[in-house]
Amino acid sequence: MLMDVMMPGLDGYTAIAAIRADERFARLPVIAVTAKAMPGDQDKSLAAGADNHVTEPVDTRHLLGRMRHWLDTP
Repeated sequence: MLMDVMMPGLDGYTAIAAIRADERFARLPVIAVTAKAMPGDQDKSLAAGADNHVTEPVDTRHLLGRMRHWLDTP
């Protein structure tokens, strides 16, 4: 799942944590996407339960590289 952490009216970090709290989604890969690239943002994404973190504008090759692990795993 790609989770925009800066959605209007919804905190993406809280959404990620809520998804992770549901054991049905414990293995769901989550990549946090954010438009701001501030120090500590990646740590905040990982602490919320994201598996990875990318910033916008998203470089497609970079994003696919981050997703490769899950794309190659049956």
